[in-house]
Amino acid sequence: MKLYAERPVRACLQLLSDLLALSWAVLWITTALSLREVITGLDRPGELIASSGEGVSEHMATAAEAAERVPLAGEALAAPFTSVGGAGESLASAGTSLQESVAALALYLPLVTAVIPLALLAATWLPARARWVRQAATVRSIRTMSPQARSRLLALRALTAVSPSRLTDAHEDPVGAWHADDPEATRVLAAMELNRLGLRSV
Repeated sequence: MKLYAERPVRACLQLLSDLLALSWAVLWITTALSLREVITGLDRPGELIASSGEGVSEHMATAAEAAERVPLAGEALAAPFTSVGGAGESLASAGTSLQESVAALALYLPLVTAVIPLALLAATWLPARARWVRQAATVRSIRTMSPQARSRLLALRALTAVSPSRLTDAHEDPVGAWHADDPEATRVLAAMELNRLGLRSV
């Protein structure tokens, strides 16, 4: 499998595009990981709130139990502690909810941050590189043919891939010349196809 062109300028451009694509991917993956670390750090307040709420609830429950043991006025004395204990439970629930929200955010926001740029890369750079590799592999198999068959087939590929203005610059009737098996026109068209892909003539 050929990954890079044989002509230096085209090969350098391909290598540069690959390095830019790799840098783009690393940049957004690193950004996503850093964002996840920052968001995960927001979990600490939720832990403190939940811990404080649980502590208040436990202490108030203990105080309410002690107050209930007071003769006659036990229930009345325990009521405020029970009320505050309920507030502690609500506080602990809020802290737990905050932790869950932070955990969800730490999962989905970095994921979206990385996936969108990587999807853009997969939709632009990757198809172009894969198309070139596929075309270069096809030309590589064509090179194993006889010289005449190779030239005609490469010329035919040029007729379908090279811009019409460049084709008419090479010959006023490139299709007719190919059908007539004009050796010079066929050679020029074959060279144009190889040049389009950045490959050297055989």
